[in-house]
Amino acid sequence: MPWNRIGLGVLIACLLCLSALRGTAQQAPATPAADVALVLSVDVSQSVDDARYQLQMDGIAQALQDAGVITTITSGATGRILLAMVVWADQAELAIPWTVIANRADAYALADRVRHLKRYGGEFTCLARMLGSIGDTVLATLPATVSRVIVDISGDGVDNCSSDSVSRANRDILVKRGVTINGLPIIEDPDQIVGAGAYRAPGEPLEYLRQLESREQLTLEGWYRDNVMGGELSFILPANGYSDFARAIRQKFVTEISATRPTHLPERPVHDIAMK
Repeated sequence: MPWNRIGLGVLIACLLCLSALRGTAQQAPATPAADVALVLSVDVSQSVDDARYQLQMDGIAQALQDAGVITTITSGATGRILLAMVVWADQAELAIPWTVIANRADAYALADRVRHLKRYGGEFTCLARMLGSIGDTVLATLPATVSRVIVDISGDGVDNCSSDSVSRANRDILVKRGVTINGLPIIEDPDQIVGAGAYRAPGEPLEYLRQLESREQLTLEGWYRDNVMGGELSFILPANGYSDFARAIRQKFVTEISATRPTHLPERPVHDIAMK
């Protein structure tokens, strides 16, 4: 074959390769930077019946469609946030992967998706295990640069799979990476004793591991404050039962997204999460 024909063939092959690469880049554009990456982590354990499950989904959907929430989202430096949803009981599952909200249409589309999620469930309240899963999977796949990373945990009970020390250890690993963890305890019975320093293994009665200093430490809000909340600008905002969940999650969205002090997530997954 003449050399000029060989050269022409090589040239055509190179042009075809460049065209294919250009097409691939067009099919998978980079996700633009966002102000906040927000993980909603929702309790679906045995205590969450069908009615309570739907109250949580409807409450999140209503918050996403709220005009004040949408204004807060679109008023940031980039005008957008990233949101993912995790449901958890015995294990944590990614119910909604990272989704961009940059306008009203995005928010309404995600709200509709939340309302029509399949019914997730489980038996135990494995909060420490959920924190480990979020660190290793959800945060490790964050698709864009963000100013703040927030994990928003809602639930109606303490961890009954692991001791308090494991919950705190897994929380602290995320906090060291720059993650803010906020709590939304759902308090059905204000007088219920659950408390810090208590450990209930699956199928076993509540066991007190140490002397507690105050009754507040025995409440669900106190337990969340001691074992869940962590990081810069973190806070606890209780819901007064499932019927109050919509109000609480809306208030929480606005507070979380509008916070201006940035934190930074190092570009590495969480490993060696403590599990007992």
